[in-house]
Amino acid sequence: MNILNIAWKGIKTDFRDTRTLFFMLLFPILLMLVLGTALSNTFTTSLIVDDIDVLYKDTTNGEFFPHFINEVEKSGLHFTKAAGSTDGEKEVKQGTYDGYVEVTDQGIQLYVNNGTSIEGTILQGMLASFVDQYNITSEIIKVAPEKLESAFTREKPADFIKETSLLPDQQPGSMDYYAIVITTMIILYGAMSASSLIVSERVRKTGDRLIASPVLKSEIFIGKVLGSLVSNSICIVLVLLFSKLIFKANWGDHLGLVFLVLLTEVVFAVSMGIGVSFLSKTSAGPKVIIMLFVQLSSFFGGAYFKIENPEGIFKLITDLSPLTWMNTAVTKIIYANDFAAAIPALTINLSGAMLFLLVAIVSLQRREGI
Repeated sequence: MNILNIAWKGIKTDFRDTRTLFFMLLFPILLMLVLGTALSNTFTTSLIVDDIDVLYKDTTNGEFFPHFINEVEKSGLHFTKAAGSTDGEKEVKQGTYDGYVEVTDQGIQLYVNNGTSIEGTILQGMLASFVDQYNITSEIIKVAPEKLESAFTREKPADFIKETSLLPDQQPGSMDYYAIVITTMIILYGAMSASSLIVSERVRKTGDRLIASPVLKSEIFIGKVLGSLVSNSICIVLVLLFSKLIFKANWGDHLGLVFLVLLTEVVFAVSMGIGVSFLSKTSAGPKVIIMLFVQLSSFFGGAYFKIENPEGIFKLITDLSPLTWMNTAVTKIIYANDFAAAIPALTINLSGAMLFLLVAIVSLQRREGI
C-alpha cells in the first residue's frame, strides 16, 4: 500500500506541474505541427509539373502535326503557332515559352530552355514518339498503303508488362514521420523529470523524514519509479492519440505492439534518469548530463531532420543513438508489418533499464538516507 500511495502522490504532483504538462504534452504536439508542416515538401514522392507552353512553326502541308497537337493538348501541353516574324529561339531564351518546335520537310527541331529541363524532357519524349509513329506510317504507305488504317486501329494487348507495387503508398509522409520521431524524443526527455525523483527529496530536506517514517527505502524507490512510469506513459498515450486523431498521423494497424515498444523506452528513460542521479555528485549534474545526451541522441537519431543512408563514421554515430533503434523499429512495424523489428529495441531498452536500475539500487543500499 505504501508503494501505491507514493506512486499516486508522484502522479498527482506531475500533473499539477504546469511545466511538466507543457513539456510532455503541448511541446511535442506543437513541434509535430511545425516540423510536419514546414518540412512537408521534403517527403513528397511525386512531382507536379505545370502546363507546358510550346511555340511551333510548321512549314509542311500540315497533314500530320496538327493531329499530334490535338492529342497532346489533352495532357496539358499548349501549342501556339508562331507568326512569320517571330524568333522562336529568342522567345524560349527569355522564358516566354518552355520550348520551340520547327517542323519542316527535313524533320523536326526542338529548342528548350536549360532552366526547364523537366519540361524539355517531356517534350523530347512526346516528339520522339510522334516521329517514330510518323516514320512507321511513311514506311507502311510505301509498301502497303491499304493496311495503314488497320495497323493503327487494331486492338493492342496491354499485358506485356505487369506492374505490381510490393508496398503501395507505404512511405511515411511528413506528419507521419515527425509523429514517430517527436514521440520517441519526448519519451527520452522523461529522464529529466525522473532524475529529480530522489534528488528533489534531498534538496528539500524531506528525505530524512521519509527515512524516519515507517516506510522502507525499497518502497520509496519502487513507488517513485512506478509513479514516474505511469505519468510518462499517460502523456505518451495522449500525444500518440492526438497525433493520430487530429493530425491523422499513420500509426499502423498494430498499435498495441507499437505502444509496447514505446513503453519499454519509457522504462529505459525513467531508469536512466534515476541511475544518472545516483551517479552524479551534485544536484544539478544529472539534468546537465541527461540534456546533453538527449540532444545528441535527438540530433543523430533523426528527430529534427530525416537522415537517409548515413555512411562511415556518421553511420556509427547514428547507430549509437537510442532513438535510431526506436524509430527504425516503430517504422518497420507500421510500414512493413515487421514484428521482428521490435525485438532489438525491446532488448536494448530493457537491458539498459536493468543496468541503470541496478546502479541506483546498489547506490541506494550504500547510502544511509536516500
